[in-house]
Amino acid sequence: MPLSEPVERTLSHTRQVSCRGYKRTDGLWDIEAYLLDTKSYDMEMHEGGLLPAGQALHEMAIRITVDLDLNILEAEAVMDHTPFRMCPSIAERFSLLKGLQIAPGFTRKTRELFGGTQGCTHLLELLGPLATTAFQSTHQERQYLEDWHTGSTPPPMLNSCHAFAQDSDVVKSYWPMHYDPNKNEG
Repeated sequence: MPLSEPVERTLSHTRQVSCRGYKRTDGLWDIEAYLLDTKSYDMEMHEGGLLPAGQALHEMAIRITVDLDLNILEAEAVMDHTPFRMCPSIAERFSLLKGLQIAPGFTRKTRELFGGTQGCTHLLELLGPLATTAFQSTHQERQYLEDWHTGSTPPPMLNSCHAFAQDSDVVKSYWPMHYDPNKNEG
């Protein structure tokens, strides 16, 4: 379903974010997030020079390596294009992701580590889709290894959104042992 017809307008800025998850031959997973910002017009740069329309204003990426418990075993960030020469010097700080687990509290912890002057706004913004991609990439394999279908362990996405509410038809169909039609009444 497309969005409604907009009023006449002119493109100013494009941000492209892409994320990919790869299963490695050693059983671990590489998750990569990439960000590209471009302008539709020539832009004067603060440190001198002209950025031609369509050229990268921001181009950066993060790669993490995780296990099936979503423990981050390795992390690296790169900043190939930035508006200021000093920006890439903060990329190495994102190696502090190593040792964290993508689990409840992950977003709070990453904001503590990389918020404000301790990080880069753009790389910090990539961590949300990066974490979701890690979860989605490993989901099927984790599902088969865990006992979500036997009833003893609830699936981690239970009550994480409208479709996975404990009283939803989706939960009733996929995980009937975790279905509770009265859970969200009141």
